[in-house]
Amino acid sequence: MKKNVLITGTSTGVGFEASILLAKNNFKVYATMRNLQKAEKLKEIIQKESLDIEILELDVTINDSITKAVQTIIDNDGKIDILLNNAGAGFAKTLEQTSLDQIDWVTDVNYKGVVRTTKAVLPFMRKQKSGHIINITSIGGLVGQPFNELYCGAKFAVEGFTEALATYVSKAFNIHFSIVEPGGIATEFMTNAITKTVDTQGEMVTGEYAPIFQKYLEGAKNRASSGEASPYQTAKEVADVVFEVIKSDHPPLRIRTSDWAEQMTKYKVASDPDGGKLIDQITQYFL
Repeated sequence: MKKNVLITGTSTGVGFEASILLAKNNFKVYATMRNLQKAEKLKEIIQKESLDIEILELDVTINDSITKAVQTIIDNDGKIDILLNNAGAGFAKTLEQTSLDQIDWVTDVNYKGVVRTTKAVLPFMRKQKSGHIINITSIGGLVGQPFNELYCGAKFAVEGFTEALATYVSKAFNIHFSIVEPGGIATEFMTNAITKTVDTQGEMVTGEYAPIFQKYLEGAKNRASSGEASPYQTAKEVADVVFEVIKSDHPPLRIRTSDWAEQMTKYKVASDPDGGKLIDQITQYFL
């Protein structure tokens, strides 16, 4: 029987590319997205290439939506082998100029969504004594960056959440946990991040922060168009790393997806690049 994989956020970007890549490599893929109206491109490829992909509605901010999608997979296959928590959204703005509603939104999509889907899937993996949960975070889950304090805070939370689960769930129930940490991804992700920062007057960051923010945006645009070594990878390149993690007999706790990402995080990960030493130390100390 094929291994199956549940992927969140598959209408574009890494989720879209990972769905196609895994289906082409003999996985049964459940490609989920919040808005099924954005599924047309994926549907065209499924039909054209006869891929084993089933598209399901799943909104990571709504628990009932997650439960329904997970139950559909269990009803179909009786198992979930891999969960790829990919859904997320960028956000760049100063804390002072961010509304409480925006803070809740950033946290809900980028952190609580991962918690919800993991909580829904984990009982089935525990019962079958196997599974692999892969969380797409960012180098922003390791390194704080200008105007990204809320996004980084959510991604740091996912990193800690995943590390903690790996210290006791993995050995007891044969469930692997991995964190994939890209730099920037050249998709509509950055455009969406900027869109979410715009306030009702059409301004992003105002007052004394404005010139600093303008410098930040100009730098991001220049790096994206420079053609030189930069944080920006294609979604396909990141999906390729995800596939390597899935294929591994001993999946890493964490992995960066580019040389640039390695360079930016070297002071955080130099002594333990894949996180294995940390898990061994914590497990020995507490358990």
